[in-house]
Amino acid sequence: MTNTTGATGEPPYRRIAADIRRRIAEGALSPGDPVPSTRRLAAEWGVALATATKALALLRLEGAVEARPRIGTVVAGTGPAAPQPRRRPSAAPDPERELSLARIVRAAVDIADSEGLPALTMRAVAARLGVAPMSPYRHVPGKDDLVLLMADAVFGEAPHPAGAAGEWRPRLELGARTLWSVHRRHPWLAQVGPLTRPLLVPNLLAHAEWMLSALDGHGLEPAAQFEVNVLLYGHVHGLAVHLEREANAAAATGQSDEQWMDGRAAALSELLASGRFPTFARVVGSFRDGYDLCLDSLFESGLKALLDGLAPIIEGGAAPTGSN
Repeated sequence: MTNTTGATGEPPYRRIAADIRRRIAEGALSPGDPVPSTRRLAAEWGVALATATKALALLRLEGAVEARPRIGTVVAGTGPAAPQPRRRPSAAPDPERELSLARIVRAAVDIADSEGLPALTMRAVAARLGVAPMSPYRHVPGKDDLVLLMADAVFGEAPHPAGAAGEWRPRLELGARTLWSVHRRHPWLAQVGPLTRPLLVPNLLAHAEWMLSALDGHGLEPAAQFEVNVLLYGHVHGLAVHLEREANAAAATGQSDEQWMDGRAAALSELLASGRFPTFARVVGSFRDGYDLCLDSLFESGLKALLDGLAPIIEGGAAPTGSN
């Protein structure tokens, strides 16, 4: 297993990327050669799959490697060039002239997806697009405005069926799972704004429209109807904030969740043996094979519990406890 404790202080994913770059430069990996898979890198370096994935994503952003359908990730610069028809010489494309708001937003989303929201800057977007550092400002005033456009774009990736009808529960389940899938694909999204300061972007309001319309016709007061929507969105948002934190923790420590917990087994055993937490000790002690805390499972069990509890309120037209 490769030692991940480098003296440089760089995060593990950057050290992995640097090692692959070195192998390419030295000829150990030639154009077209497959690079180690994320699973192999995770095993060799003793890191989480998320860390290995982040290293390959960084190399793809740099153009050092590329994804090939049905092959995997390979060293860039290879494939047999397809025959090109003769054409008159023309000027090289000018990235500045081809720059558009849509391209800027897409590049920003790619950066946030692969490196996290802290890595997103207007300069990083410009570098990814190959334009001058100030060029994106001609299309968007600054990072805050860009983040709102990014959020709107990703919320729009999974629209609900237009005019769909049906029972309230399947529709609310579809709405909640759709929002969860969006946050799953874009872990940075839950870091953008707190629940009390919602993102006022069209595609998120389209989700709210879907949820609220599923509650129409059940006799709920408008405030209660809106509160149900907020409760379900809060369930998605509350779990989703941990997605990027989980990835950042794995990248920073080079440890999977299991490895991190293994390193704290002695401290946990001491706390359990102290007698101060008998119920906790009994519950944890009953896990014969340990406990796998899975955010997807928590989302599903929490969604079921919420909807079970909301059923008499929605079907009886009452207000949730605590409503004015």
